[in-house]
Amino acid sequence: MNEFTKNMCTFLEKSPTPYQAVAQMRVLLEKAGFEEIYEASPWKLVPGKKYYVTRNGSTLAAFTLPENGYCGFMIGASHTDSPSFKIKPHPEIEQEGMIKLNVEKYGSPLYAPWFDRPLSVAGRLMVQDENTIRDIPVMIDEDLCIIPHLAIHMEREANLNHEYNVQTELLPIIGPSGTKGYLKKRVAKEAGVDPDSIIGSDLFLYPRMAPSVWGPHKEFISAHKLDDLQCAYGSLLGFLKSSNDSSVPVYVSFDNEEVGSLTKQGADSSFLSDVLERISYACGKTPDEHKAALNNSFIVSTDNAHAAHPNYPEKSDPTNRPVIGKGIVLKYNANQKYTTDAISEAFFRKILKDCGLSSQVFVNRSDMRGGSTLGNLLNAHVPCPTIDIGLPQWAMHSCYETAGIKDTEDMVKAMNAFFSSTLKDNAHTFVLRNTTDRNGETK
Repeated sequence: MNEFTKNMCTFLEKSPTPYQAVAQMRVLLEKAGFEEIYEASPWKLVPGKKYYVTRNGSTLAAFTLPENGYCGFMIGASHTDSPSFKIKPHPEIEQEGMIKLNVEKYGSPLYAPWFDRPLSVAGRLMVQDENTIRDIPVMIDEDLCIIPHLAIHMEREANLNHEYNVQTELLPIIGPSGTKGYLKKRVAKEAGVDPDSIIGSDLFLYPRMAPSVWGPHKEFISAHKLDDLQCAYGSLLGFLKSSNDSSVPVYVSFDNEEVGSLTKQGADSSFLSDVLERISYACGKTPDEHKAALNNSFIVSTDNAHAAHPNYPEKSDPTNRPVIGKGIVLKYNANQKYTTDAISEAFFRKILKDCGLSSQVFVNRSDMRGGSTLGNLLNAHVPCPTIDIGLPQWAMHSCYETAGIKDTEDMVKAMNAFFSSTLKDNAHTFVLRNTTDRNGETK
């Protein structure tokens, strides 16, 4: 396994929830010289400096200011959350000599893969110290619970279109009777606090199986949360390698995409528009100049795409069939669930061509309903050309998904080139200036 793959596996393993994912992003940003700024304080920005800001501990934006002003923003967006199961308040249920945890689904997970595998708990705690309340990310790094299947002898038709009931069948067993209260004590120990000081929590189940790199030439990676941390990680590395003297590169990764994004930290919030406005005003632009900058801006929404499945070939579109390992996927939808159009397609294809990278296309079968992503929601707040792209994968929304190693490397190169580019809208004649060579390295 090469260094790039090892680092990606480490990032995935240490990011079981959005709170840990953002913490890992902060480590990478600060190592690269980025300074944290805060929404609750006025922004005093210095040209040539690098900054990042978070909201809710689960959404993050980072940007670099050019030395001599800018004409627009080059924005790469992804998301930090994945389908899972959230632990309810007062979660412990005692039944048949065992303690199980009361959970509810977060997003739309595939249920079956969560059974019969070691699970643990991660998220955040709210802790009170006298008159201060602080949040503490917490990740229990041990096998803690399991959701056991019912034996097939007790349900002979279990393999025939079984409909799972989350409230009764997907509750994890954490211990025998007599261990009630163990979860709170365990997360308190992990956080280094007294259990009685915990006054709130957002805790989720996560699978314990480590990422696996496999295939004859180690072509594939299987892991939890590839949707969408594979794109988030690849985009972030591309951002960190970029350089731009005419536009502001902006990296942003949102929470709550899997539940519709309509939260203060989701893509359908004011977060991105707030960040862009505060950059402009801190740099001395007027409101009118800020709106002009938005028209010289571009958004790349990065969220994984469905690869054609060898066991279910009939589920893919007849002519657009992405393959794992064959490059970045451009995503299209006539009803604007994906925002790719002629302008954004042409712009991004030129970037890929300049980098020497290939691309693929995903479109849903016309008789199947597809999912949604970030692009159309961001467009409602930041109106500029937008494209939806992703990396091809199998088993989306499983707790153990599969994708390609080379595709992640392509994402790094492509997003490096994108963040290093400038787009100018001259009366609807778009001028692109790219400052990267075919290897994706900044000139």
